[in-house]
Amino acid sequence: MGRTSKDKRDVYYRLAKENGWRARSAFKLLQLDEEFQLFKGVKRAVDLCAAPGSWSQVLSQKVGGQGSGQVVAVDLQAMAPLPGVIQIQGDITQLSTAKEIIQHFEGCPADLVVCDGAPDVTGLHDVDEYMQAQLLLAALNIATHVLKLGGCFVAKIFRGRDVTLLYSQLRIFFSSVLCAKPKSSRNSSIEAFAVCQGYDPPEGFIPDLTRPLLNHSYDTDFNQLDGPTRVIVPFVACGDLSAYDSDRTYSLDLDGGSEYKYTPPTQPPIAPPYQEACRLKKNGQLAKELLPQECSINSVDKLPQPLAIHTLLAPKVEDNEIHC
Repeated sequence: MGRTSKDKRDVYYRLAKENGWRARSAFKLLQLDEEFQLFKGVKRAVDLCAAPGSWSQVLSQKVGGQGSGQVVAVDLQAMAPLPGVIQIQGDITQLSTAKEIIQHFEGCPADLVVCDGAPDVTGLHDVDEYMQAQLLLAALNIATHVLKLGGCFVAKIFRGRDVTLLYSQLRIFFSSVLCAKPKSSRNSSIEAFAVCQGYDPPEGFIPDLTRPLLNHSYDTDFNQLDGPTRVIVPFVACGDLSAYDSDRTYSLDLDGGSEYKYTPPTQPPIAPPYQEACRLKKNGQLAKELLPQECSINSVDKLPQPLAIHTLLAPKVEDNEIHC
């Protein structure tokens, strides 16, 4: 959680800190549970791509808080400890990770597998949708190793042009597949969540991380489906539709005239990738800042040759117009 003016006016960002959640995404899982009763009867749950841990927090309270419940969180990055959550720092594309999850469950399969992971978006929608689809398939692949029959799988999905192919893949393994959009997920985002219930793999299916899931030999009906209408998945808007709008920025003026007070993040990042850059900037070593008196037209001579030529060809300006 950063500290920008826009974020301070994001009501779910503020509510997350006030309620002790590590990220605003906790409300997404809570609203999905309100709609689909995801935690009902769940004793063993797996959170894939768990960092920074907001979904693991929810699971620890809803599942781990039941006494006999167990929660395993998996991520490549280290994550600050959570009570009642077993952490695995591993790769969800490796068989060793699936074996370690089952080992923590003492050989028993999981009732629920969730994944809120997403790649670092590039802004190129086709690339982002493809990367997210591959991440979802990786999560589904490991879910086939650890999920019990009749279990539930929930994963983030980007609704793009070719999303029906993913729905078709999921329908091979689950009796019910829906696309859900929690109220706390911004309408301006293509993010949604695939809620897959009733895990029922094809007859003869053997989980194998070394081969792709999309194998037509498992389902003859799937081979007969062509075009963009392979599977029509219902779209569900969940959460209180009269609640806060995640796309709005709300005023900091609170009820009763009380003054807004900044709340620090519940759990700051323990090893952020930008940590070194922050240290350099704090010590003034990230980049040299030129003072106004250091800026002059003579500095063109110090530039690389191609840029210097381009600068000299620029329209002529008066001396008093030169500035940094």
